[in-house]
Amino acid sequence: MNAPLLLKSLMGSALLASFSVSASLGQESAPPVVGEVEAVASPDPVSSSHADGTGAYHQPVWVQHRRFSTTRVHIQRNPWEAAVEQWWRGRLKDGEWKHLFQEELEIGLPGRMQFDLYEDWVVEDGKASHKDVAAEIRYGLADWGVIPLNPALYLEYKWVDPSHGADVIEPKLLLGDNFGDYQWGLNFVYERELGGENTEEIQITQGISKAVSDSWSLGLEMKYVHETVEGSRGNPEHKVLLGPSVQWRPTENTHLDVVALAGLTKDSPDIEGYVIFGIDFGGSSGGNKVHAPVSGRR
Repeated sequence: MNAPLLLKSLMGSALLASFSVSASLGQESAPPVVGEVEAVASPDPVSSSHADGTGAYHQPVWVQHRRFSTTRVHIQRNPWEAAVEQWWRGRLKDGEWKHLFQEELEIGLPGRMQFDLYEDWVVEDGKASHKDVAAEIRYGLADWGVIPLNPALYLEYKWVDPSHGADVIEPKLLLGDNFGDYQWGLNFVYERELGGENTEEIQITQGISKAVSDSWSLGLEMKYVHETVEGSRGNPEHKVLLGPSVQWRPTENTHLDVVALAGLTKDSPDIEGYVIFGIDFGGSSGGNKVHAPVSGRR
C-alpha cells in the first residue's frame, strides 16, 4: 500500500470562537457613601463547560470531537456539517502485528441523524489489501439531556472484499453522559457476518475521560468481545481489553486520539492500539451553537 493512499489531504474550518462578557457600573448623585461590591466566583476554566450544550442538539463539544476510539456517543455532527478522520488500528498477537487503516467521512443530517462512510485497508503478513467499504447511519432518540444517558441507535453495513470474508451487519445502542467533570460512554454491539463462517460477536465497550487542560484530556477505555463461529457456538472466545487514552485538540476543529489497550485474556490480542486524526469542516450554524473560550469547551 502506498503511503499517499493512506495520508489523504484534509481541510477544515474553525468550529468555535471565543466569547466575552462585559459589565457596567452605575453612579448615583446622592452624598458619598461606602458601598459594597458582591464578588462573583469564576468557574474552573478547565471544567466549566463540560456539560454545556454547544451542538445543534445541545450535545457537548467532547461528543462532537470523537473522544473514544472504541465507543461512540449520541450525534457528533450538526446538520450538513462534515468531518473526515484517518484511523490506524494495530493488533499484536503472538509476536505478529496486523494493521488496519481507515478513512472516514462524517455528514450530519437533520432530525438528529448522521451518515458516515468508511473505507478499510489491512496489512497482514507484510501484504496490503483492500478489506471493505462501509456505511453507517445513527439516530439520536432525543436532544442531549432530554432522556437519561442520551440513547442513540446505530446501524452499519460492510461490503467486504471476498478475500476477507462475507458482508457484515452491525447494530449498536449508544449511551453517554457527563458525570461532573467526567465524560462517559457505553455501547452494546451485535455484529454478524452474513455468510462464510457466519462469525457472530457480542461486544460491550466503555470509556471515561476528564479534561486536564484547555486542549488535553485523559481517560480509560475497555472492550469485551464474545465471539463465535458457525458450528461452535458453544465454544466462544472471550476477549477483554483495557487501557489508557489521550486526546489532544491542537486547534478548534482538529483532534488527535491515541489509545493503547492491553489484552487480559488468552483469546485477546496482546496489544490493540489506535491513532485517530480528525478535522471538522463546519456546516449549519443552526441549533444551540455557543462561543466559548477553549478552556471552557470540554
